[in-house]
Amino acid sequence: MDTSSSSQVLLPPLSRVVVSGGTHGDEMGGVYLVQGGAPCLKRTTFTAQTILSNPRATEARRRYTEADLNRCFTSASLSTPLSADSPYELRRAQELNRALGPKGGPGAVDVICDLHNTTTNMGLCLIGYSTRDWICLHLYRYLQEQMPSASVRYLVFEEGEEGSYSLESMAKHGFAMEMGPQPQGVLRADLFFQMKQAVTHTLDYIELFNTGTVFRGGGVEVYRKVCTLDYPRDPHTHQITAAVHPQLQDRDFCLLSPGDPLFLTLAGGETLPYEGETPLYPVFVNEGAYYEKNIAVTLAQKETVLLPPMSVQRE
Repeated sequence: MDTSSSSQVLLPPLSRVVVSGGTHGDEMGGVYLVQGGAPCLKRTTFTAQTILSNPRATEARRRYTEADLNRCFTSASLSTPLSADSPYELRRAQELNRALGPKGGPGAVDVICDLHNTTTNMGLCLIGYSTRDWICLHLYRYLQEQMPSASVRYLVFEEGEEGSYSLESMAKHGFAMEMGPQPQGVLRADLFFQMKQAVTHTLDYIELFNTGTVFRGGGVEVYRKVCTLDYPRDPHTHQITAAVHPQLQDRDFCLLSPGDPLFLTLAGGETLPYEGETPLYPVFVNEGAYYEKNIAVTLAQKETVLLPPMSVQRE
């Protein structure tokens, strides 16, 4: 449990907000939302803009063209000298960093909401890098309250500068909005309109914050990434020899205990159990885009974070 202080936190107003889509060009919810201009963007206390993050990949309806753009925002990548052979996505990352950053600098945009779709049964999940970003965590609770039927969850990836490799890490307060299940290259109307609703609520929340709303303290449950598991593979050919077990398929955020079915072998249909020592929560179960990353499932632990009361700091 994160036992953060319950004294009220005062934070500067949020003036520059970006809603980005198409960071992966085959995740169509964000692509169509930002291409439509997101008419829900207009507010009185801040400026908001939409950005199509990876136009080449979007045009090709591919995840990326040469390199995964959403892995190109580490400090090392952003400072790498470019050459004629540099991947397009590295060039694009540095271009976005000049426009929206520089990452970690005082001129960086205040908020980036980067829109993603997943092939897995994740529902509506926010992804961030910190359990002390009160702007993002209070937003998480606000979305839970405004969208009770959406099962909104919060997944925390590696904290610290070197862990933050994705586009939203350029902002002072950045998060990814992951929605699924949706096949790659496909637009589902139900998820599109749920994403649009979540973006609208996000902007409403920022407006409420800027106009002086005091957000109450209290606990929220988050999921912290612990590790990833690869598929079983042939030691010589490295080909996959087992698939995610049917009893695990589509059960993102459902507790996986030692001994529970994890994989099913392709040759004989033998069940391979989860051999971890402690129960954990599976996420991104059998994600289509992660086969190339040798990830069958990500495992996370559930934690409670205590949010302090929060409001805007007046000059």
